[in-house]
Amino acid sequence: MAVPSPMFPDKMSARIEGLRLRRDCAAALDADARAVEAAALADHVVPRLGNGATIAAYHPLKSEIDPGAILDRLTPGQRAAFPWFADREAEMIWRSGPPTEPGPWGMGQPGADAPAVDPDIVLVPIVLADRAGTRIGHGKGHYDRALARLRARRAVATIGIGWACQLVPGPLPADSWDVRLDAVATPEGWFPCA
Repeated sequence: MAVPSPMFPDKMSARIEGLRLRRDCAAALDADARAVEAAALADHVVPRLGNGATIAAYHPLKSEIDPGAILDRLTPGQRAAFPWFADREAEMIWRSGPPTEPGPWGMGQPGADAPAVDPDIVLVPIVLADRAGTRIGHGKGHYDRALARLRARRAVATIGIGWACQLVPGPLPADSWDVRLDAVATPEGWFPCA
């Protein structure tokens, strides 16, 4: 059972508000303004990728901030990976990019023949996040389960990314199985999670 927060009584109310905020924020930006915001996000994230060899990103949904500007700045020794699903019931894994085929939800994902990889750093899309690293996603638990499996095998850094409106003072409601973020980045800054 989720621990409630003073801001939101439960995850569903947090998710509904976060999706509204994300949708409104994205709708207020034209293509040029979105590109400026994505470049500002990359300015905060890229210097912190360090020696991470495999950086997992995602193919953005309509109102999500696009991590493409981050991926465009990867060094020659780094490679991009993306979530991959065999079908809607399958566990999420990461495969070496680019996202060339439609996945079960219509998002781009690498082909089934692309190598499966364990990323060093995962750029995690957020619906909402707080500065303690609690993340509200779309509610299916794909990232939490995949990150828990990955962390059972090796160390991995998690960076929640989104529009500035998606980072809230918190605390957000959380369940015991929620995987906390190491940091959150928005076009306005970099926020290590305590």
